[in-house]
Amino acid sequence: MGIEVIEHKGVRYAEIIWAVTRVENTKFFSPAESSFQFGLLAHRAGYHEAPHYHKEFSRTVTDLQQMFVVQRGVVGVKLYDDEGRLLREVILKTGDAIVLIHGAHAIRVIEDMQCISVKQGPFLGDAFDKIVVEVKE
Repeated sequence: MGIEVIEHKGVRYAEIIWAVTRVENTKFFSPAESSFQFGLLAHRAGYHEAPHYHKEFSRTVTDLQQMFVVQRGVVGVKLYDDEGRLLREVILKTGDAIVLIHGAHAIRVIEDMQCISVKQGPFLGDAFDKIVVEVKE
C-alpha cells in the first residue's frame, strides 16, 4: 500500500504511511511548505549522523495538524469535509501512521488501542483548542 494522500476538491485532508511501507533512504512525504513534516527515516547499519540541532527561527503556524502512530490495536479514523460530510473512514492497524491536516476527524476504536500522538503545541486544553462539529454521516 505504501503512502496514501487523501484529498478532496484540491485540499489535502490526511497523509497515511502504512506499516508495510519501506524506503531505502530517508524520505518525507509532506510538501516542503507544510507546517508539519511527515516521513520515514531510513539508514543502513553503520550509518552515523553528526551531532546537531535544528536552527531556531520564528514560524507562524495557522493550522494545527495531528499525527499518530498505532502501537497496538485497530482504530478507525473518520475524515470530514468542511461541511461536515464524511469523506472516508480509514482503518489503521499496528504500525500504521496518519497525519490529520484539514477538516474534522473522529476516531472509532475497533480493538483496544494505544497510539503515539504528536501535534503542535502549546495545547491550551480541550475547552480552548477542541471544536466539536455537527456531522452528516
